[in-house]
Amino acid sequence: MEFVAKRCGVKFDPPSIILVYEDRKTKKIRQRVMPVRNFSKFSDCSQAAERLKNNARHRAYLEGVPLRQLERLHDVLRDHLRGRTLEESLASLRLDPDQDLNKLSDEELARKKAQMDELFERNRKRKEDPDFVYDLEVEFPKGDDQETCSWDEDESEDGF
Repeated sequence: MEFVAKRCGVKFDPPSIILVYEDRKTKKIRQRVMPVRNFSKFSDCSQAAERLKNNARHRAYLEGVPLRQLERLHDVLRDHLRGRTLEESLASLRLDPDQDLNKLSDEELARKKAQMDELFERNRKRKEDPDFVYDLEVEFPKGDDQETCSWDEDESEDGF
């Protein structure tokens, strides 16, 4: 890899993906603006990100950038075209454990599920990992703030 990606961002007018990268030959930090063409508020972000990453002009620069990150940047661009503010768009990309996922649209739900899958894969322990433990037992502290449920209680009536 002759280019190392440092940061990625978006530019709304005209819709573009901006990449800040280091050129390994010259050791200089440079910026590349990649226009997003034929993109509307109805576009599929995953296809647009893949198209940009596979573009012959940008392929060498985007080699170290994960496809999921490019999809998120396209999500922000599409949200802007739909009239959402940057803050609203970024908030929809964050995972909120207290959020009711039943109230989301199909598209937003798919976005949240993809984020959860990505987080799971990042935190997942595999057999090949050096700190993998097969049968890990953890004792959680019992405090006053512990919630109780009726099914947690021992019921002697059932005989179990």
